[in-house]
Amino acid sequence: MSTRIAVIDPDRDRALTIVDGLRAAGDYEIHVLGDETGVAKKLAAIDPDIVLIDLASPNRDTLESLARAASPLDRPVAMFVDQSDDAMIRSAIEAGVSAYVVDGLRPDRIKPVLAAAMARFHSVARLRAELDATKAALAERKIIDRAKGILMKSKGCDEDEAYAMMRKVAMDQNRKLAEIAQAIVTAAEIMG
Repeated sequence: MSTRIAVIDPDRDRALTIVDGLRAAGDYEIHVLGDETGVAKKLAAIDPDIVLIDLASPNRDTLESLARAASPLDRPVAMFVDQSDDAMIRSAIEAGVSAYVVDGLRPDRIKPVLAAAMARFHSVARLRAELDATKAALAERKIIDRAKGILMKSKGCDEDEAYAMMRKVAMDQNRKLAEIAQAIVTAAEIMG
């Protein structure tokens, strides 16, 4: 299956330049959106693998709204602009744009920009997944420590014994240790 690309460009001639560059670079399923109205809904219907946004002279509001509509956390977004400043670059990057290219709309540059946007997007997505996993592990660790404290106080045991009790229940019930710990904490809160 070919890569689905949505091109957002209100200027028909510039959009055709991008389409020509994409066709020369590979086998892509290309969808051109010339009207900025309802972009989020149109993109949801297309469900592209990557979004290319081309704006000759963007203002900050247009840039941010188009970037957010393109769902940059769900897919790579590459933005081509003719004019920019530091504030617009920061706004685009903060909105999640994977590649921000100033004065770089040439057919021969489109494929490398696509590749860079996709690589950056996947790199950031991996980091986001690692961060989420780390946060979840930390939350589990905190709940397990709270449960151990509750057991130590109520059973008069040490930390190792409290941990062993929870581990045994988890194994006997074929549940995760964090689930058992959460049940202990919840029960202690109810009994309060």
